[in-house]
Amino acid sequence: MSAVRQAHQGATAPLLEVENLEKHFPIIKGFFSRTVGQVYAVDGVSLTIAHGETLGLVGESGCGKSTVGKTILRLIEPTAGTIRLGGQDITHLDANAMRPHRRAMQIVFQDPYSSLSPRMTAGEIVREPLVIHGMAKEAGHATQIARLFDRVGLSGDSMSKYPHEFSGGQRQRISIARALVLNPGLIVCDEAVSALDVSIQAQVVNLLVDLQAELAVSYLFIAHDLAVVEHISHRVAVMYLGRIVELAETGTLFAKPLHPYTEALLSAVPEPDPDADRSGRIILEGDVPSPITPPSGCHFHTRCPYAMARCREVSPVLRELEPGHIAACHLHDQGIAQPLGSGVDGARRTGARVRPE
Repeated sequence: MSAVRQAHQGATAPLLEVENLEKHFPIIKGFFSRTVGQVYAVDGVSLTIAHGETLGLVGESGCGKSTVGKTILRLIEPTAGTIRLGGQDITHLDANAMRPHRRAMQIVFQDPYSSLSPRMTAGEIVREPLVIHGMAKEAGHATQIARLFDRVGLSGDSMSKYPHEFSGGQRQRISIARALVLNPGLIVCDEAVSALDVSIQAQVVNLLVDLQAELAVSYLFIAHDLAVVEHISHRVAVMYLGRIVELAETGTLFAKPLHPYTEALLSAVPEPDPDADRSGRIILEGDVPSPITPPSGCHFHTRCPYAMARCREVSPVLRELEPGHIAACHLHDQGIAQPLGSGVDGARRTGARVRPE
């Protein structure tokens, strides 16, 4: 049993189980279209999401977060791994067999304008999933759509308007209504609020929280804004270069990160107090390695302030270090959650800035 499944065992089976998910994109060059390499976008991701739970997925741009979401939905075909929805393996189902499962999984995209057809009214956009799945002729569907508009904070008059007549926040509410119209169990929110103003972000996030409480829907909330993730998520998974490096309950992860990358991410969260002490911020040296030629061993060792010789040679395994808290780091090779401050000397050797002793 994987560390992720072991850390999330409960009375009921999870809604979503992902084990060792991989997605590699071939690099094709030349007249004969030969494959000369691979982009390791997702490289062995395992996670679970319970009924009515929000799992936040965070990391730098290009780490593979969105690819994970799209692969779980089978919008992109996985290279390897297993995806189970409601206990059923959907990894290799064909288009016809996947059709009923697509009703149970929906997505809210990042851009609230390009994800809506400019040629359709808001009402037609929300109704379209019902048409695709042959449910548009069922009695009461018009009432259902009107109620959805009201539930996401839009008036009934909005149904006859086109996307360009709405603000960004209103367009994202239409996207949320479209995702909900089929009563899915899981919604992937792919940077769903990152394109919105801060005040509008708060409104949309609060809407998602209220909808979850009402409908018991589960979210995979993909974002890079840790403040938003902390507000909405029950648990948080941290990704780096195609791999999950740490996963824990939100409060635990923010209070006691066990992976150096998580520690660096949290130290970079903006501090609204202009007089706050910023001396503890960690500045990572160097650029993110290429997913085409990822480093050997731990992918993070080229930027890690605590890197050891073992980190360059052996890839750390995700393991449960505390109840419900898993991480992949050689600092915890004894199976004990060591405080990250123990690696200060290693940080000095690499020239990285660290928290003051």
